[in-house]
Amino acid sequence: MKEIKRYLESRIGQYSFYFEDLDGGYIYGFNENVKMTSAGCMKLPVAMALFKEIENNKISLDTKLSICGDDKVFGTGIIHEFCERDYTVLELVIAMLIQSDNTAANKIIDVLGIERINEIIKDMGLSNTELNRKTMDEKNVRDVVENLTSSFDLCKCWKHLYKHTYLSEEHSNKLIDILRRQQLKNKVAFYIPENFKQTIASKSGDLEGIENDTSIIQIPKGNFAFTVMSKGVPNNVYGNVTVAKCGKMVWDIINNDWK
Repeated sequence: MKEIKRYLESRIGQYSFYFEDLDGGYIYGFNENVKMTSAGCMKLPVAMALFKEIENNKISLDTKLSICGDDKVFGTGIIHEFCERDYTVLELVIAMLIQSDNTAANKIIDVLGIERINEIIKDMGLSNTELNRKTMDEKNVRDVVENLTSSFDLCKCWKHLYKHTYLSEEHSNKLIDILRRQQLKNKVAFYIPENFKQTIASKSGDLEGIENDTSIIQIPKGNFAFTVMSKGVPNNVYGNVTVAKCGKMVWDIINNDWK
């Protein structure tokens, strides 16, 4: 893992990463507790907060919520292209996680409330994570208080899901299954062989100068959580290449050297 740290230190921008063998306990981090802008990665703890409230009988996956014109947010996702209609909570969480749909995320945030989501975030032990606002398209993200998290906290989310330590086994597995179908596997998973990509659950995020990705890698060698975060990268292609190279490096370490 030291080679990943050396690589990131050679790149333009500021970076953090965290790796954990979820079975063996090996950990390695670099700036892993530094709070950084979460971008779309915040949708992972938001989804976990939603499922906690489902377990608390506050809401159901079958609950229908109306999406009207005022709810629509551009940027990532596709719901903003559709006519006004009702969606189940399950449909919204799938859109939020697979397509990183901003409209779906905001509707879920509205239903739960930012204050309640932050309470659940703290209850999960995510001490570096703060939901400060709803999502918005990038042209409007100026002079706003950003949502924050850290590489350590995002990996802790995967650890909770893998070990069923915060949500039930059923709901933990459901979230991992949805996130395996995440459509934007162009970062950590980019260089990983195609026949293994389907085993990787991930949630990426990006804004101007920011490229993040967090993932759980589940293969015969073991189960591993890995997150890379960045800020101040010259452009998003540069950031994507950097995160993807880190993904290849961690894959090669696991595949070739892990015992």
